[in-house]
Amino acid sequence: MTIVTRFAPSPTGHLHVGNIRTALVNWLWARARGGRFLLRLDDTDAERSEERFAASIRADLAWLGLHPDEEHRQSARGAAYEARFAALVAAGRVYPAYESQQELELKRKVQLGRGLPPIYDRAALALTAADRARIEAEGVRPHWRFRLDHDAAIGWDDAVRGPQSLDPATMSDPVVRRADGGWLYMLPSAIDDIDLGVTHVVRGEDHVSNTALQLQMFAAMDAAPPAFAHLALLTGAEGKLSKRLGSLGVEHFREQGIEPAALLALLARLGTSDPVEPLDEAALVAGFAIERFGRAPARFDEAELAQLNARIVHQLPFDAVADRLPAGMDAAGWAAVRPNLHTVAE
Repeated sequence: MTIVTRFAPSPTGHLHVGNIRTALVNWLWARARGGRFLLRLDDTDAERSEERFAASIRADLAWLGLHPDEEHRQSARGAAYEARFAALVAAGRVYPAYESQQELELKRKVQLGRGLPPIYDRAALALTAADRARIEAEGVRPHWRFRLDHDAAIGWDDAVRGPQSLDPATMSDPVVRRADGGWLYMLPSAIDDIDLGVTHVVRGEDHVSNTALQLQMFAAMDAAPPAFAHLALLTGAEGKLSKRLGSLGVEHFREQGIEPAALLALLARLGTSDPVEPLDEAALVAGFAIERFGRAPARFDEAELAQLNARIVHQLPFDAVADRLPAGMDAAGWAAVRPNLHTVAE
């Protein structure tokens, strides 16, 4: 089987260090197994998606050397989503619901007040065709939910977390389409994975519940699901989840004089017991194995990155930096000053 992985950012902002790590691990898995790495721009949110962010994502991946074999945009795949959606509606696996956000919030508060889990009560399934016609005649447009099968636990063997099992009865039927016709993340993502032949999905552990829901979507569409691997989230140097990690992007690292090789070498080993070393692309690919990643939070330390960057700068040949050096500096000059530098810009 040819391995096909994908990196699927939304072009609603710049990539941050957590996104970069996800892209890198997907890229490494494909390259290590002779497979293909896809870039999929999840741009169904027309109001928030911007072309400048799409261009930024491409530029950041190029700077890192993570070149995709193909690029796809969800905004160009509307016909595929409509066809699958219609089939799921006809099969009774997607149904219309009419509650407003205020009504849903009130239901959640009542459930919490009674000590119950705040999940959707499926009231919309009790509506008759006449009920739906009356509500829609009042100008209320439905949103659409995927009906979960509560008969059996949802399980899979996660490549990082091991055997997983979730009870669908403890989960709300997810909304897959808004009342204005716009798509939410869950269903289009599963359809894309089917149509684009994605075989392996690497993403953060905050997507574990999404995976459970999407596994039922794959089954409802009579499709084999990809294998899943959920990476532990990054923590800051202080050992806690840090908002700062959400603001550290390629532009920040470039301004700090960080070499792409340093960032890749660090992120490729975070979450594993392997030593962080100044390895080149070929060595990173050769040494990659998804099984090396553990479940413990991965600690990202900018000081460690700076130290690694200095070690890489000390090894850079003149030809690799000649266009960044002062006019007139030759190979001998570079060799003389290189051991004292932390960054080339210095």
